[in-house]
Amino acid sequence: MLSSYIRLVNCEYPLEPGFVPTDLETPQIPFCAPPGDPKRLLRARAARAAEELFDRAQHAGLCLYGVSGYRSYERQAEICSQSSSGYVAPPGCSEHQTGLALDVSCPDLKFELEESFAETEEGRFLASYGPMYGFILRYPKGKEKMTGYAWEPWHIRYVTKTLALYLSLTDLTLEEYHSL
Repeated sequence: MLSSYIRLVNCEYPLEPGFVPTDLETPQIPFCAPPGDPKRLLRARAARAAEELFDRAQHAGLCLYGVSGYRSYERQAEICSQSSSGYVAPPGCSEHQTGLALDVSCPDLKFELEESFAETEEGRFLASYGPMYGFILRYPKGKEKMTGYAWEPWHIRYVTKTLALYLSLTDLTLEEYHSL
């Protein structure tokens, strides 16, 4: 079961079209999506960790919002076909399908997903405190060639506390960890 939390998902290691986590639930965190929207879902363990992380941010006077969590294979195919940017993961290659990824923003950015999130207090908090709750910044700046994706300071991925702290301390991506 632990291996499912650290599974590498990208264009080289895609998920099956029918893959749907069995333990999806809605974390009790502020979300931009309306109640009942599937993008409010995360796997149970990631949902608990997100609740703890967001609670810590709130106690620090910060306002994190979930923008997008779980995304089905079919929904990713729709997004990919509508995108003209070329930066959208093909269906099966998005970590959102795992139920372990969460895009995060804040009111100062009007809940948009922008690189400037990294410069907000919320963005700095997420980068610093996320690993303590089991989350990594999945697509870090300067590691684009390694991950195959552009820098996304808003995209976190639950990988367990132990692995998140290890990756944070060693400055390794999930791809680099899996190649050790």
